[in-house]
Amino acid sequence: MSVTDRPGPQPSPRTAGAARPTAVGRPSTVGRDGTARRGPGGARVRAGGRSWARRPGPRPGAPWHQGALARVRDPFLENPVRLVPVGFLLAILIGTALLSLPVSRTDPGGGALLPALFTSVSAVCVTGLATVDTATFWTPFGQGVVLALVQVGGFGIMTLSTLLALLVRKRLGLWTQLVAASETQALNLGDVRRVLVRVAQIMLGVELVVAVVLTLRFWIAYDHGPGRAAWHGVFHAVSAFNNAGFAVYGDNLVGFVADPWIIIPICAAVVLGGLGFPVVIELLRGPKMDKAWAVHTRLTVYGSLGLFVLGFVVLGAFEWNRPETLGGLGPGGRLLGALGLTVFPRTAGFNSIDYGAAAPETLVVTNVLMFIGGGSAGTAGGIKVTTFLVLAFAIWNEVRGHDQVTVGPRSISSSVQRQALSVALLGMASVTLGTILLLVLTDHGLEQVAFEAVSAFATVGLSTGITGHLPAAAQAVLMALMFIGRVGVTTVAVAIALKTRPRRYRLPEERPIIG
Repeated sequence: MSVTDRPGPQPSPRTAGAARPTAVGRPSTVGRDGTARRGPGGARVRAGGRSWARRPGPRPGAPWHQGALARVRDPFLENPVRLVPVGFLLAILIGTALLSLPVSRTDPGGGALLPALFTSVSAVCVTGLATVDTATFWTPFGQGVVLALVQVGGFGIMTLSTLLALLVRKRLGLWTQLVAASETQALNLGDVRRVLVRVAQIMLGVELVVAVVLTLRFWIAYDHGPGRAAWHGVFHAVSAFNNAGFAVYGDNLVGFVADPWIIIPICAAVVLGGLGFPVVIELLRGPKMDKAWAVHTRLTVYGSLGLFVLGFVVLGAFEWNRPETLGGLGPGGRLLGALGLTVFPRTAGFNSIDYGAAAPETLVVTNVLMFIGGGSAGTAGGIKVTTFLVLAFAIWNEVRGHDQVTVGPRSISSSVQRQALSVALLGMASVTLGTILLLVLTDHGLEQVAFEAVSAFATVGLSTGITGHLPAAAQAVLMALMFIGRVGVTTVAVAIALKTRPRRYRLPEERPIIG
């Protein structure tokens, strides 16, 4: 009988060089050569069952700076959502640098850093607020930079980088898919590649169709040359679908308020971009009954229709007979003006009337429409229609005494309700703080200042005409509101929090008095 066949203690593998026997059902932790095997995650496992947790870092003998970079990078990149605000900041800095070049401005003199920064933030955040006249301050090269920033901001920095990786490498790594999912809000990690390609197709297809219609209209009806008509058509089509609101006319779209061939295509592009890519993709799959739609699609479609009807009736009634806005137009022009009053506040930023001459009640209703915004996972801003309706259904079910929030045949989880409440309250806090700061820094009244703050946070771009006259500190407040509104208050909060520590215990419950 050999040594290994005898019962009792066996020789150590370190001395005998043989494999150590293991208990039944327990995998061996030592190889035949006596070395430690690799456990889950690549950790080395000792023969006695103890393991060394291998820290991520460079291999032995690697340069020292790789270890330093790994130690700095790992805590920050623990959550891919944190890359989204970083990507937007990089795009803003690049756009500022390009717009600061003398070739970007009609006046090559100095003092253009603040306008370049403000315009870059507004373009990347697809807002449309401007401190200078886009048509006269920027050269064609500068306008091209603005248009590129709008396209990049609308598509999303992370989404665009993922699509480029897909085209170049023909594959997507897990980390890249996670980053893209955080930007497109895809529900299934395996669907990220398909979603990105479909998003690009929808975006370019809608922009192309609208650009062709606008180009023909500018060419035929407004005596623009072919080149100028094409440039204006492409610029306004891209700006409309991305809900940016930039225009190459000094009065924006006021001069086209009664032209259906300009207003209707732009409104259609604004609506399609503002619905959100998940909703558009589901609607394009073919005719289906609304009961077959996802809850997100039902909330977005019916909520958008309800807000459209409400805005069209109320805002049209407020401005119908006012000579400063719609009163001087014919019936068709007034209807088109009411259409613009309803669609453009849904984060588009175009204006077909002078909001500085609008009625106070019009500004209040417009503030509400701007704050709610459009659909999620699209180019719209605001707290989103789904957020508003989830809170509305929660209130309705609470009033009825139901312990479960339901939307049709589906229920809404408590985590979604908490997320909606957090987004709404953080949005209200951002707008309130921004309004207070603007009141302190400027001499304008509450009505105008609140309108600018809501417009900036909701990435709308509408203005009562005071943006260009604000001091530098007030412009910085608007830039911060635009950045928070585009990136999202929840994303910003996650990016600031370097570590997430889940609570491993539950405290006793207590019911405070509410109301």
